[in-house]
Amino acid sequence: MKLNTIDLFAGIGGIRLGFEKAGFDTVYANDFDKFCKVTYDLNFKNPKLDCEDIWKVVDKPLPKFDFLLAGFPCQAFSIAGYRHGFNDVKGRGNLFFAIAKLIDKYKPMGFLLENVKNLYTHDHKRTFAKIESTLKKDLGYFIKTDILNSVEYGNVPQSRERIYIVGFKSKKHLEKFHFPNPTPLTKNVKNILEDNVDKQFYYEGKPLFNKIKNHISEGGVYQWRRIYVRENKRGVIPTLTANMGMGGHNVPIIKDKNGIRKLTPRECARAQGYPDSFKLPDNLSMSHLYKQIGNSVTVPVIKAIAENIKQAVK
Repeated sequence: MKLNTIDLFAGIGGIRLGFEKAGFDTVYANDFDKFCKVTYDLNFKNPKLDCEDIWKVVDKPLPKFDFLLAGFPCQAFSIAGYRHGFNDVKGRGNLFFAIAKLIDKYKPMGFLLENVKNLYTHDHKRTFAKIESTLKKDLGYFIKTDILNSVEYGNVPQSRERIYIVGFKSKKHLEKFHFPNPTPLTKNVKNILEDNVDKQFYYEGKPLFNKIKNHISEGGVYQWRRIYVRENKRGVIPTLTANMGMGGHNVPIIKDKNGIRKLTPRECARAQGYPDSFKLPDNLSMSHLYKQIGNSVTVPVIKAIAENIKQAVK
């Protein structure tokens, strides 16, 4: 059977891509970032990205869907948000409650929510307790939660821990759902590197070069942390972040045969499991591309979860 999804806080479409690879259909997509729309619309035919405030989406009619997908922003909950939950006045709570409103309105078969690992422990676990209570008690869903590292579950050389919340309206579906098993890592950093990288990515002749040149060895992966160089001890790429597009201090650094350089946007996309067929627009700045990729998800991890969701509801 065909299952339809809506893609919220969609970014450049990593969650959509993973679910479509698992056989789901996307019927609606939304994100507030107009720069994400450039990348998203370049890669997906229909539906295109609706660039609108999520609270306006709550009030408009949406196509029929079976699963809600959302990599929602991790904003701190306001006091009002804790107190009033998804019935809170717009703008005073947290964007999570926009998701809750949509689940309450459409009552889909289920959902996948993705966020940073720290969501689980934020504010002495009160934030997660509120999310859990909203989904289970207020909305009547059965949920399972796990923290998965992309290096262990996505066969990509990136250490990236994220929390995944899967919910079903049916308890039977939840009982049949299991998070994916770990997969052996068969790829290393060399497997994702491009050939003939443009000189703009090399540090020689730039202000940072003298600070890092004596700390970077071939075969390692490093980051410049504002005042020092940090090596990733596992030999994989450290977590890619949105901050890569804000000054570049978090872009991973390597040394190849031509010198010391940062990873290119394409290499970062590969570290997130995006296929090379995924287009990176040439009319956006490097900072926007880095930010979009760092903000995204690891596609193979999403695909594995989506396949298990599909199996559970068959």
